[in-house]
Amino acid sequence: MINWWERKGGSGPWFRIGTDEVRLLRDGVEAFPAMLEAIASARREILLEIYWVSADAVGETFRTILASRARAGVTVRVIYDAVGSFGTPEGFWKPLEDAGGEVREFHPLSPFRPSFRLAQVEQRDHRKILVVDDVVGFTGGVNLARPWLPVEDGGQAWRDDMVEVRGHVASELRTLFYKTWRRLWLRNLPQSGGQRGAPKGLVPLSRKPTGSIYVLASLRRSRRSLRREYIRRMKLAGRTIDIANSYFVPDRAMRNALCHAVLRGVRVRVLVPQKCDVAIVQFAIEAMYEGLLRRGVEVYCHAGPMMHAKTAIIDDRFVTIGSYNLDERSRTKNLEVNVAVNDEAFATYVRRWFDRDLEKATRIDLYEWRARPLARRAVESIAYALRKLW
Repeated sequence: MINWWERKGGSGPWFRIGTDEVRLLRDGVEAFPAMLEAIASARREILLEIYWVSADAVGETFRTILASRARAGVTVRVIYDAVGSFGTPEGFWKPLEDAGGEVREFHPLSPFRPSFRLAQVEQRDHRKILVVDDVVGFTGGVNLARPWLPVEDGGQAWRDDMVEVRGHVASELRTLFYKTWRRLWLRNLPQSGGQRGAPKGLVPLSRKPTGSIYVLASLRRSRRSLRREYIRRMKLAGRTIDIANSYFVPDRAMRNALCHAVLRGVRVRVLVPQKCDVAIVQFAIEAMYEGLLRRGVEVYCHAGPMMHAKTAIIDDRFVTIGSYNLDERSRTKNLEVNVAVNDEAFATYVRRWFDRDLEKATRIDLYEWRARPLARRAVESIAYALRKLW
């Protein structure tokens, strides 16, 4: 049996879109090997921005290969989130730093750190970005932790989506990484290995995206805004809106966009976890069901392993995949990133996989759902009321 880190990454086709290429990577079984292959091939630079890296077989495998490339003279820079990686030992990154890599913690929790800022504790870096040599990029929902491994490899087989991109869009991901890197450098984190901020020659992130594949981010005042693009695409939808989202607690504007789409004759299907890994979020998600069902939105629950994807397909033409959850935290507190793709062939391919997930899911029936116990309704209401505090 071949070890998971030795397998070939990704089995799906590449789609050429203008001067860029993109392919879908499903779950850790495809994403991890593809990411490791890209890192192993690096000749100049590896940039990793990750919410959760765990001190387990996955995290240690990635750290080992990153250190190996750093020893070979490749520039290796890592940003990890202090909350997402809370259980990771403080000395976890030392082998990489000893090899010449640079590691920075996003908004540390310890008040003894020089860069600690109480006002920034709630703002987290929820992005998952890997960029190699300014040519190959990855983003999606997959963190570097054991839950994304297949069961036979000791994991929990979490259902998730990543995209691998080549071309200009990888450069946009690189620019986004360095926006955060420079901000952390200016705050002079003590564990920074070097004294350099962002390099020159970064691709500018224009206010209005150009081309058919581009990066969206948690920039609320920009046309690159994830939330704004979601709502705009929902309002433009003419046939279908398909959404897979692990923490689906949308605000009023987004719910209205979905329900108005139904009134126009658009079929709206939403796939959520049957059992979320965060209990209070699960109850808040369920608080949404009745209102959405009454207005014609179809809701499906993914049975089995945790469904962690953040994917949307609209009219078999537009796709967005990344780290953005349709909840209050992603909207107001997190750094997030998605890749958007305007291409019929790729959108149709992703939607077919979405359909396969629906085949294994349970559709929520409005009348059966209304029969749930009053005590459960109360818990749902409380969880929903607390959604801005998570």
